[in-house]
Amino acid sequence: MFAHRSERQFAELLDFYGVEWRYEPRTFVLARNASGEVTEAFSPDFYLPRFDRYVEITTVHQKHITGKNAKVRRLRECYPDVDVVVLSRRDYRRLLGKYGFEDASGGQGDLTRTGAGAG
Repeated sequence: MFAHRSERQFAELLDFYGVEWRYEPRTFVLARNASGEVTEAFSPDFYLPRFDRYVEITTVHQKHITGKNAKVRRLRECYPDVDVVVLSRRDYRRLLGKYGFEDASGGQGDLTRTGAGAG
C-alpha cells in the first residue's frame, strides 16, 4: 500500500495516537495541455480529516526533494485553500524522536515506543 517505509511508519505513529488518516485520497491537477489533458498532478501522502491538512513525507534523496517541493508550491498556487505540509527527512526524524519512537527493526522500519521524549 505505501510507497516507502517512512509512510508506513508515519501511519503507525498516527494510529498510535488515534489520529484518523487517509492515504493518498486525492490527486490535485496542477497543469493541463492545450487539449485539456492532465500534464502534471500531485497526490500528497496523507490527509488528516480532523485537521483538514495534507502531509507529504519526503525522506528520499535530495534530488527528488526539489521536484516535490516544486509540486507543493504549484499546488499552493492552484489551490490556495488547501493546507499541505512537507516533512523532510530531518523533520520526520525529529517527529519520531519527539514522540519517543525509533526505527528499531533496521530494514523493516517498525516503530517501537522508547519512552524518551514522549508527550
